[in-house]
Amino acid sequence: MADKTISLADQAYSQIKTSILNLTYPPGMQLTEAMLTRDLGMSRNPVRTAIKMLQNEGLLVSDYYKSMRVKEITDKDIRDIYQLRELLEGAAFKLIFDSGRTEEYSYRIEEKFVHMRAAAGNVYEWELADSQMHLEIVSIFENPRITRFYESNLSELIRIGLYSVKNGMRIESTNENLKKMIGYMREGNYEKAYAILEGDHFRIGKDTALKEHP
Repeated sequence: MADKTISLADQAYSQIKTSILNLTYPPGMQLTEAMLTRDLGMSRNPVRTAIKMLQNEGLLVSDYYKSMRVKEITDKDIRDIYQLRELLEGAAFKLIFDSGRTEEYSYRIEEKFVHMRAAAGNVYEWELADSQMHLEIVSIFENPRITRFYESNLSELIRIGLYSVKNGMRIESTNENLKKMIGYMREGNYEKAYAILEGDHFRIGKDTALKEHP
């Protein structure tokens, strides 16, 4: 019986988290236990456990009156996340070239790019694939602390990325430029490759996420 409860709780956690990340439950939306049990077609116990897990992750927050809502994303959150990305990924991208592993990483990034291109028709799936591509870049550090630190911000990265696409960032254009970036990596051209990473994935991503941010 306990195993079934854990399994249901995991299912509830996964379904609620996906609804938060894909903006079905947008930032700031008020949720109730009754609403979630209805949406998921489950009893209260597994939903209650899932809620606690998501509160521990910071995706669900409660105020003084115990009202529960999806964690909001502020303009400062967006700027902070992109500053973090530029610092970490910028240093990682330079290290890829400086360490002489450019060709190797061009193929590793291309493997993630194939998943991005395949998911182009589904914005949420594309964002998930995009986040894995960026994790591939920071893997050059071979530092599990950096990986865990980056992974701890993935939920916000994905939601912010969805804002970017909703506000005008074009997946087709981003994919096409990423293909060019991989080509420049094969040529060993750091300046042109980084210009695409910085332009498409940092500057344009941030600007479009901030544009008409709810």
